[in-house]
Formats: sequence, structure tokens, C-alpha cells
Amino acid sequence: MTAASRTQTLPWAIIVAGSLIAMITFGPRSAMGFFQLPLLADTGWDRQTFGFAMALQNLFWGVGQPFFGAFADKYGTARVLIMSAIFYAAGLLLMAHPSSPAMLHLGGGVLIGLGIAAGSFSVILSAFARNVTPAQRSMAFGIATAAGSAGMFVFAPLAQGLITSFGWREALMIMALLMAAIPFLAIALRGNAHSGSQSHAAFQQTVGEAMREALSHRSYLLLTSGFFVCGFQVAFITAHFPAYLLDIGIEPKYAVIGMALIGAFNIIGSLAAGVIGQTYSKPWFLALIYIGRSIAVTLFILLPITPVSVIIFSAVMGLLWLSTVPPTNGLVAIMFGTRHLGLLGGIVFLSHQIGSFLGVWLGGYLYDHFGTYDPVWWLGVVLGLLAAIVHVPIREAVVPGRPVAV
Repeated sequence: MTAASRTQTLPWAIIVAGSLIAMITFGPRSAMGFFQLPLLADTGWDRQTFGFAMALQNLFWGVGQPFFGAFADKYGTARVLIMSAIFYAAGLLLMAHPSSPAMLHLGGGVLIGLGIAAGSFSVILSAFARNVTPAQRSMAFGIATAAGSAGMFVFAPLAQGLITSFGWREALMIMALLMAAIPFLAIALRGNAHSGSQSHAAFQQTVGEAMREALSHRSYLLLTSGFFVCGFQVAFITAHFPAYLLDIGIEPKYAVIGMALIGAFNIIGSLAAGVIGQTYSKPWFLALIYIGRSIAVTLFILLPITPVSVIIFSAVMGLLWLSTVPPTNGLVAIMFGTRHLGLLGGIVFLSHQIGSFLGVWLGGYLYDHFGTYDPVWWLGVVLGLLAAIVHVPIREAVVPGRPVAV
């Protein structure tokens, strides 16, 4: 690492614009749980219907990631972000007026999922990685992740306030209007894998070569499998936590407080993850995060659930919520560089979103069959421990045959 790489100023215009986009794209989807009960009350549908829409949202978020990431690598990040705004706004508007479960699944599931995929972390972080030095990546990734967390903090009370003041349909329509800001912010992130201050150091490969190299690399496969668990855990809580608290007799305001606290402490956790990832082992740090989540859920379920325990649990989970993102994306960048980071990071995130699909769908499915969310809570605990185990053997190193970034 050279002295210049350590002292180079961060490209703040790119980081601020990307962070604001992360806030806008992550915020509404993190507030989806507040729409479940009023939407179902108006339509008469069951929780499995809503849960399947949210599961589709997470699945298409994941499926779209590698494709949008590869498109951004080749044709430019700004073009993909404009697509994000279009898909997201269309999905929110269709979700506001679902004439049938199929329309809910199309709008709230497929279209919003594609909108998030085109504007999510793998697309934005790959743009960051091309414009910061390797020594700055972890911090830059932490800032963007913290911005997504801030979106959760802002949109939890905002969504509930809009629903209370105007109704759930109008709240979705207002959030659709907010997507108009994304194309303007995207101007700062124009450029593709051949642009940016780090493009000269990119290891030249075709897409096929990059895919074959990644899918034959043991550490990459372990990282991808572990991120599946992250998606399962956080998506289940995002979609079902407000309904869970209402079911057990906790006042509705604590669902808002809980989700806002997750977002607020998520900011701290994401920034801390960016700092920690610059100094300490990323695989071991990830293992500790998953162990911490399993311990937090176990204590929350076994101890009496009160407003105070909801607040404590939300704060702890917030610290651990998206703190997985900076070290996970940082490991991909270390292993393979930035040339195909949008694609390879997107594949890792596809695993995350398959986990999200199962977490959200199983939440609704098992609740309708057993009348309780407890089986899904406990499944998340077990998966968290397994995720910790698979991260231990991961090597934080450049794959053989590649130049080491300086």
C-alpha cells in the first residue's frame, strides 16, 4: 500500500449521491411490514398472500442483482439507476391499487424487487470501489451501508405516519413520487468498469472467465452460502416483526419504535463495520455477527417480551443488521478486484435474496399453519450458527494468479 493510497481524498460527490440513492431505495422496502395489516384488512386476503408478495420482492431483488450489476459494469451505473427509479415507482403504484393477489405479487413483488435490485448495494458499491483506493473501500462501503440504514430509520416512522394521516394506498403513492430523485442523483455515478481512478488496476477478464473463476473458488462459495442466512434473518424481521408484536399484545407504536431503532443503530453498526473491516479479519468479524444475531434472537424469544425488551432487541439487531455488507463486499473486491464486482457481488447477493424469499414466505406460511411465528425465529437461530461456522475457513486474500492491489 503506497502513501498516496492512504492519503487520497474520498470522492465525496460520488459517495454522497450514492448514499442518498441507497437511502431512497432501501427505505420504502424496509417499511413494507407496516402495510401488511391495513392492506389485508381492506382486501380480505390472508398473510400468506402478502408474505408471498414480499418473498417475490426479495427473490427478484436477488435475481436481478447479477444482471443489473453486469449491465452497470459494462454500460454504466447511472443507466441502471434510472431503470431502478422506473421499476420501483411502477411497483409502488401497482401495489397501491391491487385488483387481485396476482397484481399485488406483480407490483409489490416483481417490480419493486427489480427496482431495488437496480439501485441496491452491489450496484452502488461497485461504483464506489472503482473510485476509491483499496485501503478506503471498507470505509466507503460502510458509509453507503449506513445510508441504507438511515433510510430504514427515516421510512419506518414516515410510512406509519403517512398511513395514519392519508391511508396506505396514498402512502405508497407518495413514496413512488420520491423515486423521481434517483435519476438526478445518478448523474454523479455515471461511468462503468473502465472508468474511475482504479480502472487502470483492473484485472482484465471476460464475464465467462470471471464467473468460472469465482464459482471454482472455495472462499467465494462459502461467503455466498453464508450470506443466504443474512437474507433469511433480516427479511423475516422486516416483513413480519410489526405483525408479530401486534399479535402478542404489544402496542403498535412499539413496532414503529422498534423498526426505527433497527435503522438508527444500523447506521452505527454499518459505520463501525467499515472501520473494523479495515483493520481486522473480515471472515472472523462476519462469524461473530452471525453468532451475535443468534444469541439476540434466543434471548428475545425466551425472556418475557415487553416494550423494554423490544427496544433492547431492536437496538442490538440494528447494530448487527447490515454490518455484514461492508465486509462481505470487501471480501469479494479483495478476491477478484473491481472489473466484475457488480456481477460477482450480485451473485453473492442473489444468495442473500434467496434466503430473504424463504424467510418472508415461511413467515407467512408457517404462521397460517401454526398460528405463531416461533418456528421461523428458531430456524433463524440455527442458521445463524451455521453461517458463523462456514465463515471461519474463508481466506481474505487475492485469488492465485492476480496482481495484488496497492
